Amino acid sequence: MKIQDLFNLTGRVALVTGGAGLLGRQFTQTLAEAGAAVVVADLSAESAAKQADALTQQGYRALSVGADITREADVIQMVGAASPWGRLDILVNSAAWDPKFDPGNAEGQAANAFETYPLETWNEAVNINLTGMFLVCREVSRVMKSQGKGSIINICSTYGLAGPDQRIYERAGEPPRYKPVFYTVTKAGVLGLTKYIATYYAGTDIRCNALTPGGVFNDHDETFVKNYSYRTVMGRMAEPHEMNGALLFLASDASSYMTGGNLIVDGGWTAW
Repeated sequence: MKIQDLFNLTGRVALVTGGAGLLGRQFTQTLAEAGAAVVVADLSAESAAKQADALTQQGYRALSVGADITREADVIQMVGAASPWGRLDILVNSAAWDPKFDPGNAEGQAANAFETYPLETWNEAVNINLTGMFLVCREVSRVMKSQGKGSIINICSTYGLAGPDQRIYERAGEPPRYKPVFYTVTKAGVLGLTKYIATYYAGTDIRCNALTPGGVFNDHDETFVKNYSYRTVMGRMAEPHEMNGALLFLASDASSYMTGGNLIVDGGWTAW
């Protein structure tokens, strides 16, 4: 088999949660370009439909579904959305609550001090980032088990491997801002879930791996970019498209001997 054939997804069906997000849009585009039919799922049905329409206008097969992954009924309906295509080969769990420090969101991170962090916010975050991912994996695994094959990709974070460097969020003369506790804890849990699923399906062709991106540039201010870039070996933030090659590798037969693994694409952040 030629090397390019290993990355060919023609005839396969993929489901991407958070498919209208910054990376989710990249992932749906990549999978479609590789030949897969794509179900774009997102909490915002309108945003999901917009992304699916963008794909179909390019001649790709895509449909959309609005779903809250913390609701079991929504997850069942979301997985069922792939039924017109008769199978489900690839799952990308990209939906998550990620407190952002890009324009329009950074000011909202001033209340994340650990000593006073609200229990209700913690519970909500765990429900989205871990329970939601569990529900999606559980429902998709039933389809993959009936097929005898599938690839599950759970999106993690460098903050699931190491604690946040809170210094990069500091601003002179401004109240302190923090990446909250739930993000590191839930993303570390993503790795545990990934390893569990991989070993649960030992001896089968159902694979489960994690993809761990570093910080992706999204119109962050100059101070944040400088602070973040200083912490990376490559001296810069990632561009959104720079996760696509790793995503396609994990989704395709190019990674057929990889399960329970974690592919880190972080510009060297965790190498120091």
